[in-house]
Amino acid sequence: MTVPHTGFGARLPKQNRFVSATWLMGDFWVKRSRLLQLGLAAFVAIALITLAYPSLALQATIAPVAPQLGDTLSIVVQSNSNPTVTMGAKTYSTFDQGNRRFRALLPTTPLDRPGKLPIRINDGQDVQELTVNLKRRSFPTQRIWLPPGKGDNGTDLEFDRVDAFKQIVSPQKLWQGKLLRPNAGEITTGYGVRRYYNGEFAKDYYHRGVDYAGNYGSAIIAPAAGRVALVGRESEGFKIHGNCIGIDHGQGVSSIFLHLSRINVKEGDVVKAGQTIGALGGTGAATGPHLHWGLYVQGLSVDPTPWRYAGFQ
Repeated sequence: MTVPHTGFGARLPKQNRFVSATWLMGDFWVKRSRLLQLGLAAFVAIALITLAYPSLALQATIAPVAPQLGDTLSIVVQSNSNPTVTMGAKTYSTFDQGNRRFRALLPTTPLDRPGKLPIRINDGQDVQELTVNLKRRSFPTQRIWLPPGKGDNGTDLEFDRVDAFKQIVSPQKLWQGKLLRPNAGEITTGYGVRRYYNGEFAKDYYHRGVDYAGNYGSAIIAPAAGRVALVGRESEGFKIHGNCIGIDHGQGVSSIFLHLSRINVKEGDVVKAGQTIGALGGTGAATGPHLHWGLYVQGLSVDPTPWRYAGFQ
């Protein structure tokens, strides 16, 4: 008797066909059951990961990790959409850095309260709450005696124009890396100094910049590229600022230069880092020839030192 061949494509005897078909169907259902079990296990694993990490699409880093009063905070957010950053009572926009990364630069000042600083990030889908420990910092006190005619109150014109300049937040980033020293003179007054003016303590005041005691008429250069957004003159009512220049570096970062003897630029000019923009003088509320350079982030004066030596890319 010939043994029937049971290889692929061969016919089975009638009595064996039902048994073979039953075995094949059973194998199919076993495999299908196993696939369903594996699929269910994978789904449960993904669900557990999602519950454990609800904001994987929204991740943020803050630098410096141990900020002190006057530092600029860099908030970098990894997100699928442009988020906002809220610190205190103010909400700030972020700017696209590429590769789904967005950044906001936030100011702190000597008038802030040290301690826990809550930060809230919202991209419309996810929210992340962070806390930064803002460290205390000691600032020296200085006594200034202004000569007659130099201590007068400023005019509404100069304050309105300077305030409007400080509020500029243009979208394009114009600076690159570390900022340059704007004058070769010796630093006489640093950032954050508290002052007595003619014997009276200036409450809620701090020195909003760095003073350079260079030679009268020495060159003042732009510390970074930007657009000239303010030109003010003592003859036009800038009694405190004197002849001054304001440069918008983009994304809420700006520089202002006070007490100039000469102005080499006009509003709307685009300047390069290192370009001469004016000359050192003693106009406005100044005890003598010097340059006051103030660096502002989102309208508030920050310490320029980290920008000079570390920089913000």
